Amino acid sequence: MTSNSLVLIPTYNEKENIESIIRVVFSLPQPFHILIIDDGSPDGTAGIVKKLQAEFPRSLFIEERTGKLGLGTAYIHGFKWALKHGYEYIFEMDADFSHNPNDLLRLKEACENGADLAIGSRYIKGVNVVNWPMSRVLMSYFASVYVRLITGIKVQDSTAGFKCYRRIVLETMDLDKVKFVGYAFQIEMKFTTIQYGFKVVEVPIIFTDRTLGTSKMSTRIFREAFLGVIQMKINSWFRKYPRKQPPAQS
Repeated sequence: MTSNSLVLIPTYNEKENIESIIRVVFSLPQPFHILIIDDGSPDGTAGIVKKLQAEFPRSLFIEERTGKLGLGTAYIHGFKWALKHGYEYIFEMDADFSHNPNDLLRLKEACENGADLAIGSRYIKGVNVVNWPMSRVLMSYFASVYVRLITGIKVQDSTAGFKCYRRIVLETMDLDKVKFVGYAFQIEMKFTTIQYGFKVVEVPIIFTDRTLGTSKMSTRIFREAFLGVIQMKINSWFRKYPRKQPPAQS
């Protein structure tokens, strides 16, 4: 089945979730393709995906990398693959059902209606997080407050990892210059998108913490984000961001 939409799902040890998330995405009323970017999961995640490819040969793809190379580099790898293969809408989504696959439809709709980047936002309407300890809710929420303070961007959920890009955004960016690979990657991509003059829309979602598998979050990842935001803002003073040109009038 053909599709103009590709869902990127980076994986590392997601054998408990991967088949279920793939089947749910493929059951949606609109067609989506899926690219799994697996960083050498020792638990056999890639093997499960390869078996499913026999069932979904034209819509399920996998790129295998050696070693745990980081979330940011996985998405950059996926972005380049998506552009090469001609997709118009490119999504980021976790494998663990913290992002509801049904919301893919809402993110795509936002981009079809004028957004260049649609963000699945936990904080646009209060705090919509389920099963997180209060300490992590506060850390995440105030991280976004901190990012707004330092960078001046208006995004309420700057660390969100559930997103839909129109391809023009990723074509315009120099993806090889994206600096961060961990938690700060999500902040950098939003900041850079805005600096280029693209339209960003937040779509309210409910984020539910994983029930199977192990979280990849760590204090080191948060520390990278905290220091990286300051560095990113300073670097932006010396960088040019050619603005998106409006379409020619017929």
